[in-house]
Amino acid sequence: MAPRLELHAVLLTICENVYFQPPPTIQMKYPCIVYARDDADTTFAGNRPYGINKRYSVTVIDSNPDSEIPGRVALLPSCVFERFFTADKLNHDVYQLFF
Repeated sequence: MAPRLELHAVLLTICENVYFQPPPTIQMKYPCIVYARDDADTTFAGNRPYGINKRYSVTVIDSNPDSEIPGRVALLPSCVFERFFTADKLNHDVYQLFF
């Protein structure tokens, strides 16, 4: 299985509504997790790329400010909390995750 699809499967164990780079026309169901590729970390050996770790921006969106979903995402390996904000009466917890 491709690494992004593995990540998608992991996120589905945390929340039933998971979206990868959703287009603006999609009607999302909340609570949900939205993620997108964001960056990559390249390791070099002998001046050549040896390994590439893709980084994803993972956002938990929930109307419940005390949701358990952000805490479960935060426990994933190589996951770092980035910021929190509210928009349209929804809470957004944003994480950076190498996978």
